[in-house]
Amino acid sequence: MKDRLVDWLYALGWAVVKHLPERAARALFMRIADKVWRGRGKGVLQLEANLRRVHPEADEARLRELSRAGMRSYMRYWMESFRLPTWSLQRIADAMPVKGLEQLDEAMSAGRGAVLALPHMGNWDLAGAWIASAGGYPFTTVAERLKPESLFDRFVAYREGLGMEVLALTGSDVSVIGTLARRLRQGKLVCLLGDRDLSAAGQQVDFFGEPTRMPAGPAALALRTGAALFPVTLWYDGPVMRAEIHPEIVPPAEGEQRERTAAMVQALADVWAQGIREHAEDWHMLQKLWLADLGTDRAAQAGEGARS
Repeated sequence: MKDRLVDWLYALGWAVVKHLPERAARALFMRIADKVWRGRGKGVLQLEANLRRVHPEADEARLRELSRAGMRSYMRYWMESFRLPTWSLQRIADAMPVKGLEQLDEAMSAGRGAVLALPHMGNWDLAGAWIASAGGYPFTTVAERLKPESLFDRFVAYREGLGMEVLALTGSDVSVIGTLARRLRQGKLVCLLGDRDLSAAGQQVDFFGEPTRMPAGPAALALRTGAALFPVTLWYDGPVMRAEIHPEIVPPAEGEQRERTAAMVQALADVWAQGIREHAEDWHMLQKLWLADLGTDRAAQAGEGARS
């Protein structure tokens, strides 16, 4: 019953919100954000705990200010995502100024293929729609399988409608890593979210001075295929969302593959940390991230990883 209700609510969002006048939709989602923020639920409290790592110098008043702005940014993401299917190509093109696009153009023109690796900042669906249309690079990505299955199917259809090829992270006979590697060897583009480990088997990194794990996939794929690996950060700036494609993460010249992959994942984390520090309100991390928050089992894994 709960799964059916969740599916129905998302369906209602896509069916109704896109038809609201934009000013009304923005006002509605702003009110929702403020109501959730005032409710002090698990997500808001975890967001504040995460922001405390990003800005340890901030007092409680500043953290509350950041978390309120963070919830408004997060609700803006949902409002835009429900409305994106109705946006014209020109509207999408105008909505996201991009810095550093020439680096991606160079790698793609050379036939290398490229991996764009993003944290959960801004609106990654809008970024995907922009790169597939205005940027001219249809791409392949991966999605976490959701419950119920009908909800996952809605998300896949939505994202494919924006120009993405979507692979299910689990529950498929198709090898996700193998498919992504083939796309890169064909000189194509792969875009992956990379600041949260969903497998419990990610690469340990230092992030804002504490250990956590992040997926090794973006770095491992680039190392395996010779594709260029670019960190990306996103943030809202008034009516637009800005994006920056940062300089390529170049694989270390020496070391075993595991060591080289680890160094590249850490380099990604370092770039993202700087972007998140500058635009903390647009980092939508309402889940536990650091090993210290994830329990003793994961903390023990961190110790083992540090010793190995």
